[in-house]
Amino acid sequence: MTAVLLVEDAPSARVGLELALTRLGHSVTARATGEEALQTIRSRRPELVVLDIMLPRMDGLEVCRRVRQSDELPIILLTARGDDIDVIMGLEAGADDYVVKPVEPRVLDARIRAVLRRAENQPLERSVYGDLVVDRAALRVTRGGTDVHLTPTELRLLLELTRHPGRALSRQQLLRDVWEHDYLGDSRLVDACIQRVRAKIEPDPAAPVLIQTVRGFGYRFSPP
Repeated sequence: MTAVLLVEDAPSARVGLELALTRLGHSVTARATGEEALQTIRSRRPELVVLDIMLPRMDGLEVCRRVRQSDELPIILLTARGDDIDVIMGLEAGADDYVVKPVEPRVLDARIRAVLRRAENQPLERSVYGDLVVDRAALRVTRGGTDVHLTPTELRLLLELTRHPGRALSRQQLLRDVWEHDYLGDSRLVDACIQRVRAKIEPDPAAPVLIQTVRGFGYRFSPP
């Protein structure tokens, strides 16, 4: 049973999703504001947060940023618009995935389970790329001997790239293998997550050398 924190301002939507996710096997704690969400995360950390962008006072984007300052807790955004700047800002703030409202509970359930699988069942091996060490057995990444703190999605993306050094992987392939999106998915998920990983492992994120862009296609991990 997954401990899910559901943060949704609209009472009817909050109650409906809470009941549906509970029926699907999750243990759900529901909150109406960003402030309540942050307090709940501090007092009893859930396994995953489902976070509506449109919240009163402190919106979901700010909640996401504050969580990411100290925690790699998986976050799925709920957004009423799937094609605007809110999605980009949410992904850049550190969200792992997003779902467009109105939400189909079984779709949300599938996304929750996919996010929680991302750091599991990885091959047991340790790879060294200069001062970057990727330890799949420990699910740990270090750079210069210092831990690199990655969200489950960021870790899964880096593991997938380093599993195929020198090989160009398309955005759609990464969506399928990392996010488990079987349809023609949103490449913004990949691009935003790549930016976050680069910021954590590249000597100069503005001029990346480890994770290279293959223009019009995807990305390649190029070990030194």
